[in-house]
Amino acid sequence: MNKYLLIQSKSPWESGDVAEFYELGQELGQAGGSVTLFLVQNGVMAARNGAKDSALDQLLSKNQIRVLADDFSLRERAIDQGAVKAGVKPSSIDEVVDLLAGGAKALWH
Repeated sequence: MNKYLLIQSKSPWESGDVAEFYELGQELGQAGGSVTLFLVQNGVMAARNGAKDSALDQLLSKNQIRVLADDFSLRERAIDQGAVKAGVKPSSIDEVVDLLAGGAKALWH
């Protein structure tokens, strides 16, 4: 099984192609890949409870890929780890390193 790590550093409000990146992750998951979406820097803004991002909400509702939010980026933006959407797990950069060391193919957006 192919492993993929998609790293999203932009918020959906600063870049119009963020939704397409989420869709790529969904498609890779549907094709049988093991996909992790790692939200970092401004990418974590969409993970806040109450944030209006229909593309991320749709991705989370399908529950086919794992979605992580960088805990350091959350703290930098004063987002409490308990204030993230259901289906998003706060995580450290160590998990990214482990995925890369395990052979995951990475795409950064």
